[in-house]
Amino acid sequence: MNAWEQIQNTIDYIEDHLNQQISIADLAEKAGLSQFYYQRLFRRLVKKPVAEYIRLRRMAKAVDILLDENQRILDIAQELGFETHEHFSRTFKKTYGMTPTEYRKKPQVLNHMTKPELLLNYVLIDEGVPLITNGMVLEMNRKHIKKDVTYIGFTKKLPLEYGAGLSVEPGVDILGILWEEIHVYKNQVLGMVTGSEEVGVMLPCSENGFYNYFAGIPADVNNCEMENKMDQWIQPQGEYIVCSFEAENFVFLVTDALYKAQQYLFSTWLPNHKLQTEAFCLEYYDTHTPETTKMELWMKLT
Repeated sequence: MNAWEQIQNTIDYIEDHLNQQISIADLAEKAGLSQFYYQRLFRRLVKKPVAEYIRLRRMAKAVDILLDENQRILDIAQELGFETHEHFSRTFKKTYGMTPTEYRKKPQVLNHMTKPELLLNYVLIDEGVPLITNGMVLEMNRKHIKKDVTYIGFTKKLPLEYGAGLSVEPGVDILGILWEEIHVYKNQVLGMVTGSEEVGVMLPCSENGFYNYFAGIPADVNNCEMENKMDQWIQPQGEYIVCSFEAENFVFLVTDALYKAQQYLFSTWLPNHKLQTEAFCLEYYDTHTPETTKMELWMKLT
């Protein structure tokens, strides 16, 4: 068994036992490693210490359970292994900047710690061959765009950890607010292509440590009354590598699945195929709404 498989086995075990006390000694024994080497290898592969990872995964699960208002917060706390309501509330607020009660009153998309799929760092798939892994289906293909496509929308500057397959610290989803702005304007834009897709584009930024994220819709800029209030981005013609993936639901799609697909595309597939791409990444959605369960990542070949 490879070292990453030993760690993955314990990651899977943690996920199935979040409602119980989990000791590092037991995890190390399951991995067949000393506690010292287990913790060192876990941190190297997961980018988090074991105890912090367990806490963040419990908080990620809490976000979903709290949406069920029939469950008392105390019961949820005990279900996730917390002895008291107060301890659970303090941990939740430390993680997300709000209490469980505040979140329940005003639910919103929250960034959270994703359960890693370490095989995505080591398994290469051929073009056109789907990879099925833990709640998502991923496939790599090539597509050619014969002419430029113009999009209009809004742009926001974000820290680099929000893109390029990097883990995002828990908190309010900044991009969710940006997409809300797009949907407010979408039906008012006369030049919008009827029934059209929506795109998010990661673009270079002149400020170190940041990138620009453009969220927009295709439009005829010659017949668009709101063009002067919005930003514009042109997708250039050419050949693209397209990473398409599906997930069980929209929230999983734009959080866990998107992170894993980015990680696989940027850190594993492209480097191993020695392909050079332009400095932007296009997220392609049929629509960025709760009904959507599939999307694509487009990288233009140089």
